[in-house]
Amino acid sequence: MDVKYFDHAASSWPKPPAVWEAMNRCLLEASANPGRGSHQMAVKASRVLFETRSALAKLFQIKNPNDISYALNTTMALNQAIKGFVKEGDHVICTNVEHNSVRRPLEYLKQRYRVQVTYVEADVTGQIDVQNVIQAIQSNTTLVVCNHSSNLLGTILPVEQIAEAIKGRGIKLLVDAAQTAGIIPLDVQRMGIDMLAFPGHKGLLGPQGTGGLYLHPELELEPLLHGGTGSQSEEINQPSVRPDRYEAGTPNTVGIAGLKEGVKLLLNEGVEAIHTKEWRQIQTLMEGLQSIDGLKLLGPALGEPKTGIAAFVLDKADCSEVAFILDQSFGIAVRSGYHCTPLAHEAAGSKGTGAVRASIGYYTTDGEINDFVAAMREIAKHYKQMR
Repeated sequence: MDVKYFDHAASSWPKPPAVWEAMNRCLLEASANPGRGSHQMAVKASRVLFETRSALAKLFQIKNPNDISYALNTTMALNQAIKGFVKEGDHVICTNVEHNSVRRPLEYLKQRYRVQVTYVEADVTGQIDVQNVIQAIQSNTTLVVCNHSSNLLGTILPVEQIAEAIKGRGIKLLVDAAQTAGIIPLDVQRMGIDMLAFPGHKGLLGPQGTGGLYLHPELELEPLLHGGTGSQSEEINQPSVRPDRYEAGTPNTVGIAGLKEGVKLLLNEGVEAIHTKEWRQIQTLMEGLQSIDGLKLLGPALGEPKTGIAAFVLDKADCSEVAFILDQSFGIAVRSGYHCTPLAHEAAGSKGTGAVRASIGYYTTDGEINDFVAAMREIAKHYKQMR
């Protein structure tokens, strides 16, 4: 498939060969239901879940792999964390650069259970001031939720400083690592993270339908789902043991088998090395784009810390139309619109227009970066002639 893929912030592509080979092998040899039987194939399936959980624990510096529960995606993990932790009358602090996977569960709780929510405002680059988080704290504040990096702007938020600011106040920190898991090194203990929601299908290079939630060993949540876990089947209530408590129903064993191989690749290569390569490439892309007349980049400036995302608007051009031309005329895949984060667009000043988002990943080449800049230069020239 001849595609120059710049939509890694939505889902990475292509997947490493080891990922789909492991999935195929799992389909052939370990397609039984893990934890629901003692026969050999069921045991093999259980081993897939255990080995992947152990690899994830190593990647995120988590002492006990059982503190990780699988989810279908970051959205499911965030819903489990937010709805399982926040109680009626609680106060939650988040930022106005959050994804709808955070905003919508919070607004639901606000409307249904009188939960109070404060949105700390970011500046035009998507960055927040930790002092504003501190000033937002109330006597009933129980949770701070923030993304590690904005899915629109690529801004890296000061997670460690936030954790330090709320330390000893009885407030927990939930981090949305949708854009940083497998891309920026994560150490939940050093960073003071109480809950970490992550996808398997982005920086971890696994298939869609995979992800998870890390939960601090001293925390307990109300399960999002109730049902069969293969353990304590004689009990009427959901098991209390981890990870079974948060994993009702048959898991995506095939997907998790693929995820393991993606995580193994990251552990072998080193996340820091991957981030260094993506940083260099996104700087090259931004440098090329900002030289184009009529094109405005959103988010942190050239040279500032960020992930591999370059969002932009082109003067007089509809962002969806630009994305269509890139796809149809140049074979370049991007994402346009509001990226499930309207508040971030409001902060960045693109609320009325939306934006084109180009995002790089593990397999992005320098040649593709150059092709993207050349394509945008042609498109910009076309629109300039129309003005």
